[in-house]
Amino acid sequence: MRRLRALLIKEFIQMRRDRLTFAMMIGLPIVQLLVFGFAINTDVKHLPTAVYDQSMQQDSRDFLAALTASEYFDVTQVATSHEEVAAAVESGKTKVGVIIPPDFAENLKHGRSAAVQVIVDASDSMAASSAISAAQLVGQIKSQEIMIKRLQGVTGKKVDPPFDVRIRPWYNPDFVTAFYMVPGILGIVLTMTMVMITSMAIVRERERGTLEQLIVTPMKTWELMLGKIIPYIVVGYVQATVALLVGIVVFDLPVRGSLGLLYLLTSWFIIASLALGVLISTLAKTQMQAMQMSFFIFLPSVLLSGFMFPRESMPLLFNWLGTLLPLTFYLQILRGIILKGVGISVLWTQILALTLFTTVVLAIAIKKFQKKIA
Repeated sequence: MRRLRALLIKEFIQMRRDRLTFAMMIGLPIVQLLVFGFAINTDVKHLPTAVYDQSMQQDSRDFLAALTASEYFDVTQVATSHEEVAAAVESGKTKVGVIIPPDFAENLKHGRSAAVQVIVDASDSMAASSAISAAQLVGQIKSQEIMIKRLQGVTGKKVDPPFDVRIRPWYNPDFVTAFYMVPGILGIVLTMTMVMITSMAIVRERERGTLEQLIVTPMKTWELMLGKIIPYIVVGYVQATVALLVGIVVFDLPVRGSLGLLYLLTSWFIIASLALGVLISTLAKTQMQAMQMSFFIFLPSVLLSGFMFPRESMPLLFNWLGTLLPLTFYLQILRGIILKGVGISVLWTQILALTLFTTVVLAIAIKKFQKKIA
């Protein structure tokens, strides 16, 4: 234990001397949470819209008012021709073009279907999906209102719609994007720090020759590995604490579950990420190689873990690849505890997956590390 304690003291002193890396490790969660927490919004609203209203009647104005009231469309250009609408969308000045034909009000008056053309710039699929859904919803609501008025005019009685779908969004009823993104950013920050910086730090020691100096000491392999891992576990907990505080104070993030359980299960993820970092350090010969290998892990973690895109919509192969990443399960744990308030009885499969991943990767890392120093 004295040898391990001496190594830990040496690691913390070395960490303190490398002030730039230390500042990056502590400042990274704050900067990323503030930038991405405010910037990323999956609910795309206020799309600039060009309108060509050839009807110029009250009915067409009501329809346009319903579109703008949905907050998804901002009329930024009133066009006077089809070509002007097309040019606005093509140039990128507007994302949406709405064209109302001259017989719009006349068709409604005589009970015929009144067509409205909505042109959407689908080069941005997320914005296009929001615009299409909002336009269809506005059209359905307006159609329903007119149909009910007509039926009431015929029967003279109040008419209720045949379907009464009552939606109850649980856990995030106001659809606050930050509530969904902040736990994800916490997982991303931990992945970046634990995998990338750990692997580079060990390779850097090998490049400088200080690792060989440690190897010739009476220190055992497990002591050497623990000495390298434990300081970063502390850093990981500091980062998690900072990120949670920023999330709660700045974004009003609700923590509905057990904070103690969250910290406990965070250790599973930190150790899994550290094992991955150590494994990379045994494979890489230079810091550049370690960085490249870390990015090879980091990018799939961002794209396939469910951080930004729902895994349910991914093809089966990529959905399966996502299950090989520890971040996939940690995000489910974070969102489960923070947003849903669930416990171990619900999260035991994620815990089992992280345990299995850590055991396998750590065993491989220890074996390769032993070969490396032999």
